[in-house]
Amino acid sequence: MSGQVSKPHLSEVQALEVVRRLYGLEVSTVRPLPSYDDQNFYVAAAPGLGGEYLLKVTNAEDSKDTALVGVQTHTMRYLRERGVPTQTAVPTVEGELMSLQEIDCGFGCQKYLVRLLTYLPGTTLSKVPASPQLLYEVGKMAARMDKFLLEMDHPHLSALQRDTFIWNLSNVPLLEGYIHTMDGDPLQGVVKAVLKEFKTSVLPNRPAFRKCINHGDLNDLNILVEPDESSGGDHRISAVLDFSDMSSGYYVYELAISIMYMMIEHPDPVAVGRPIMEGWESVVPLNREERDCLYLLVLCRFCQSLVMARHMVKLHPENEEYLMITSRKGIPILRQLWDLGKVAVERVWFQNGQAKAESV
Repeated sequence: MSGQVSKPHLSEVQALEVVRRLYGLEVSTVRPLPSYDDQNFYVAAAPGLGGEYLLKVTNAEDSKDTALVGVQTHTMRYLRERGVPTQTAVPTVEGELMSLQEIDCGFGCQKYLVRLLTYLPGTTLSKVPASPQLLYEVGKMAARMDKFLLEMDHPHLSALQRDTFIWNLSNVPLLEGYIHTMDGDPLQGVVKAVLKEFKTSVLPNRPAFRKCINHGDLNDLNILVEPDESSGGDHRISAVLDFSDMSSGYYVYELAISIMYMMIEHPDPVAVGRPIMEGWESVVPLNREERDCLYLLVLCRFCQSLVMARHMVKLHPENEEYLMITSRKGIPILRQLWDLGKVAVERVWFQNGQAKAESV
């Protein structure tokens, strides 16, 4: 997102008008939902005239890339057809899955891509205790998705080659352009050290990483869960949300991102890695180079979250509470992981401290 006014700021009245005009729905409820750089609304149709939906208004910058948003929209249906619980786009009255709308949010008319998505039941994973079994299922689900996506075909798949996308782990060095937002913070030294190690440890091993397409944002707010009566009080995954950070990447990137985000609310963050990795490897075993870089890639994701949250708050101070959710809780975890060091953390993650590489 390049400018201060790229994030949409539709009023509830404007959102209601968009839903009525594009989708022909009579609506009983429209209310805003938390969002990062897009804008989301919960929409409930009038009783007897439909169900529940999520109106997603993509920020003006990303709305310029209709090919990319088209691939994201296709991906949700593709995965749902293969048993992954995802939202799907509802067609407009003209049969379109997304519509580019010119809207004035108070700072002049801009064009925003609008989609109405199905609304899936569940509670965000952030609000329930993450048992080892649930973490295992998160790892397994992440690996299944990436494996499915490796086989996906679409005329605009090249749009996922996002070479300057700041959230792709290949682009960690781009954080150097934003690290000044941490001036005066003692953790800035850790971030600089992680960026240096990325260049010396990850980049030489990257040719051995296996390529795939990453969801890229499997955080505990993008995974919904429901009680699982068959498991004696545990939960099961009921939905995977938000494909806006999709990009071409590597299997190990998705695993590292999943581990990092599942640490945020967990009382024992370091312990999270092992059950997620075991779930992942039940589908896609890691090779030696991927395992060797996993620890540092988790640290890199923490650095991305921390630095970019500081940057985004400068652009959108009114949204600070939401923007800093992950960053605030991640600061002590990043420090803990760094202080423990690679060997100690891997001793917890890998059985007997050994990285049992697979020949894959």
